[in-house]
Amino acid sequence: MGRLREKGVLVYPVYSRRSGGLSVGINLFPDQKHCPFDCPYCEVFPFSTDSVFSLEQMERDLRAVLDSAKERSEIVKDICFSGNGEPSLSPDFPDALKLVARIRDEAVQSAALVLITNGMGLLELNTFSLLRDAVASPPSLDVWLKLDAGTPDWYHKINGRAVTHEKLIAKIKEFVDCTPVTIQTMLCTVGGVEPPGDEALAWERLVVELGQGGNVRKVQIYGKARPSPDDPKAEAVPVDHLERRAASLRMALGSLANRTVPAVEVYP
Repeated sequence: MGRLREKGVLVYPVYSRRSGGLSVGINLFPDQKHCPFDCPYCEVFPFSTDSVFSLEQMERDLRAVLDSAKERSEIVKDICFSGNGEPSLSPDFPDALKLVARIRDEAVQSAALVLITNGMGLLELNTFSLLRDAVASPPSLDVWLKLDAGTPDWYHKINGRAVTHEKLIAKIKEFVDCTPVTIQTMLCTVGGVEPPGDEALAWERLVVELGQGGNVRKVQIYGKARPSPDDPKAEAVPVDHLERRAASLRMALGSLANRTVPAVEVYP
């Protein structure tokens, strides 16, 4: 079902391993991929359509998908801004967020409202403020924030060079200091090479540092499970690699004093 978004679809249902069931995706970029990152594991294949995003069409499609799920007695776990790029960089994102939140409150109050983001929008002051406020008060947005690398070298390999690692991490630290988030990390090989030991240690230290303020709700460690246009540049690592990284992080996070230790979840 994820391939629907590459056909210009604005709203698409998908069964998500990390959501634990039915997730309804919101695609703000139906015409082509719009993302400043260049991740070799990205599952969005090259495409181009004449589709144009509109709030009216999104609302019709979203209500139709939610009605269909209700007819099948399926539980919608979340409504998720993801799609063909970085949602927070779309000029339609603020209005779309308000509208989706209203529809969620009307139709599926138990569903979470999620933004999957690479953090690039945080570099814009208005977007930073919008996301901070959306988490702190209605619509109670859940921000799933990408953190694939602890070192500049691995960051360049797995995310590209849209902005320096140092600049992005500084802004992520600023955001997490005032806003609860879920950290999401893809672990895979790049060019046949697993994340090296110094990278793994730097990433772990960075996650622990972010967790010091108590605003890391959970950490999602996930592996490559879907085909990508750059295959085989990025390939899945063994499940035990994911589990070892998770176990090490759990132990490190256990040292956080007087803080709720975030759950560390593994999704092969």
